[in-house]
Amino acid sequence: MCTVTFFPKTNNDFILTSNRDEDPNRESVAPDLYTQNSVKGLYPKDLRSGGTWIGVSEQNRLVCVLNGAFEKHKRKPQYRKSRGLIALDFLYTEQLDDMLTAYDLHDIEPFTMILVDWNIILRCVELVWDGNEKHISELPLEPRIWSSSPLYTPKMKSEREQWFKDFKIKADWDSKSILNFHKTAGEETDDYGVIMDRGFVKTTSITQIEKSGSFVDMHFESLQQGTVSENTLKLS
Repeated sequence: MCTVTFFPKTNNDFILTSNRDEDPNRESVAPDLYTQNSVKGLYPKDLRSGGTWIGVSEQNRLVCVLNGAFEKHKRKPQYRKSRGLIALDFLYTEQLDDMLTAYDLHDIEPFTMILVDWNIILRCVELVWDGNEKHISELPLEPRIWSSSPLYTPKMKSEREQWFKDFKIKADWDSKSILNFHKTAGEETDDYGVIMDRGFVKTTSITQIEKSGSFVDMHFESLQQGTVSENTLKLS
């Protein structure tokens, strides 16, 4: 749940891509359709928690979660609820703004949540929970990169931002070129390249979601298993 880019397009469309950096022994399954209260959602599933780190639903919403808030935190032995299950709560809710303000996050590990919603107009909302306080921001609709604070120092984040700036200048913003960025940026630095490998934690998968009109396509690559899956959610 650790490197994410967002590229808005015209007509309420966008591309969001996420590299998941995780314990390579933590298992997940490829994206599938799941229904909750008659609402369909599409997401990969973490087998330990039953939740997800990225998904899209018929509520006209995408939810993506990164570990950590603004800075590295000291982990507690146990928390009240998995952040992956919280992601599902936000994915399926009908009233996003009410949930943003009312959702109880006490005893939840710090996280950063990116919510892309297109019920009226395209919105990109960032929810950061630092363990004590919520920080909710309505973000400008412009290209952006996030890096997880527990894994990447401010210096590493700054270098990654520069890779992203260089990419924006040189490349067309289409799904293929963005996916290539997520595979090759900083490839000479295993420790903090966009595909990273520190042994105990590494990039285990890449998920790309592209909304085009009434269709949302999800491209998922398991770097652990060497498999690729393609799914589409048709919006009503």
